[in-house]
Amino acid sequence: MPGLSDAVKRTLIQAARTAQTYSYSPYSKFRVGAALLCEDGSIVTGCNVENASYGLTNCAERVAIQTAVTMGHKKFKAIAIVGDAPSCCMPCGACRQVLVEFRIPYIILSDEHEQIHTFTLDELIPHSFGPDDL
Repeated sequence: MPGLSDAVKRTLIQAARTAQTYSYSPYSKFRVGAALLCEDGSIVTGCNVENASYGLTNCAERVAIQTAVTMGHKKFKAIAIVGDAPSCCMPCGACRQVLVEFRIPYIILSDEHEQIHTFTLDELIPHSFGPDDL
């Protein structure tokens, strides 16, 4: 993908793996980490935080985005997501909609063999509804 070097992708995956270690997932035992590349080059991370009332669980992607917004960031270049599955950990529908809201152009995923897969936002959620549609 243009605009993101392999080194940047690997840096984001490593930051997501570090965030994954902080996951609070006592119910699913499925740890997820995310690393968000902000427009200014800084990286903000998040992990999934579960709740006994499962609907109150927060996904790693949304935790990273909400933390970044709290820090004053609103423009992003990419997000990396890793999970405990052997294959890539795809973002859920709610997270995909939040990615659309902030127009995050690249979604970087890694499988258990450390192979990196990069998707555009349009590939993950084609024909989406977002801020440009209002």
